[in-house]
Amino acid sequence: MRVQIYHLIAFLVAAVVVLWTTPDVRNMGIKSGRLDRPNDRKVHQRPMVRLGGVSIFAGAIASLLIVWLLGGFGNLPTDKEWQIWGVVLGGVGFFIIGLADDLLNLSPITRLLMQMVVAAGAWKAGVSIDFLSIPTGGVIQLGWLSLPITLLWLVGMVNAINWIDGLDGLAAGVSGIAALVILVVALFMQQTAAAIIAAAIAGAALGFLRYNFNPAQIFMGDGGAYFMGFTLAAVSVVGLVKTAATAVLLPFLILAVPIVDMSAVILTRLRRGQSPFTADKSHLHHRLLRAGLSHRLTVLFIYSLTLWVGTLALALAGIPSGIIYTCATTSLLIYATWKVWRISRQT
Repeated sequence: MRVQIYHLIAFLVAAVVVLWTTPDVRNMGIKSGRLDRPNDRKVHQRPMVRLGGVSIFAGAIASLLIVWLLGGFGNLPTDKEWQIWGVVLGGVGFFIIGLADDLLNLSPITRLLMQMVVAAGAWKAGVSIDFLSIPTGGVIQLGWLSLPITLLWLVGMVNAINWIDGLDGLAAGVSGIAALVILVVALFMQQTAAAIIAAAIAGAALGFLRYNFNPAQIFMGDGGAYFMGFTLAAVSVVGLVKTAATAVLLPFLILAVPIVDMSAVILTRLRRGQSPFTADKSHLHHRLLRAGLSHRLTVLFIYSLTLWVGTLALALAGIPSGIIYTCATTSLLIYATWKVWRISRQT
């Protein structure tokens, strides 16, 4: 069996499980009263079930289990096997934290401490950033700094994906696009195990869009956002960063949209003298809505940004035709930006 078939199986199984289970999860949420109710800092206008992360998690885990039973992960070296376990079990841990927050409304400090503990466990298993490359071609070994830098990356990405989950289909679409790019780059770098996990996340995220794209029928909640944020961050470490010194920048480029959005929001809040954790409407999607864009056009514009930086990563990784893909998405982004400018001028 060609190795690529396992990635297709992972993608399809995850998507089918999500498509199959999401209506049942939604009905359970309605019956139990687990609803996200509108308020002055939220965009949605009616109560929504926010337990869609259960379906996303079930789809991804089911697909990985099936591929594992089929022998898709093969015989991994011990260190690589520990890394894959670190990604999977860390994802389970973050899903549990997010689901607990959805159900129990945990305090920010409690959430952060739990996130740090799970991320530290993943680092111990080998999901670690051990070196950084510099423009002159040298490599800096991090030593003891590996732990804090890895925790910053893992926990930061979890919250970046969670924070961008402010419009119907936004976090799911951005995560799905990023996962597809990681899948392609990991396959190019012959990191088949990491690519399988990326395929499962891509299938789960894009399958969830069937019910989450505007007008959404269900939200992924913190459970889904935490699970996808951690898994994307972790699989990019074991599948890209550890592959070559030149690949260190790839995860930052692939996930640039949520990273830049979160960084800009934090700086804005600090400049106003507010806590970085104070919820407001200073995210990119809020600014685009205020500029006069519709809900759907705002989401599609951010999709185009994510796709553009993704193709930049393909080109940087040296993938054949990467430059052509970049030129195509650059044209798409220019058109989308022109549409945004024209609409903003009319309001």
